[in-house]
Amino acid sequence: MRCPEIVAIVTENHRVMTDSNDQNAQEAELARLIVKILNLDLSAVEIDPQAPLYGDGLGLDSIDMLEIALVVSQQFGVKLRADDKDNIHIFSSLRSLNAYIQHNRVS
Repeated sequence: MRCPEIVAIVTENHRVMTDSNDQNAQEAELARLIVKILNLDLSAVEIDPQAPLYGDGLGLDSIDMLEIALVVSQQFGVKLRADDKDNIHIFSSLRSLNAYIQHNRVS
């Protein structure tokens, strides 16, 4: 017999991707961090993991990206450099930023 409260907690914390627009658990953690540090007027679950972060989409600017890079470095040990030629791809969406973090994360 399943306890509904436990199922709800597990579902919220370890969301199973049923659709390409759903956030996985790592993306949800990153989205919560971004909403918090940038004091955005939306909830983390409202961030489409494939929508652009910069400009159209989430509407972030270069200062926002610098703040995200700083927190990512502190939180995950991943260095993001301003002169990295891959920044356009890395910051293209929540999903691509998360993939970069997971690939380069210091455990």
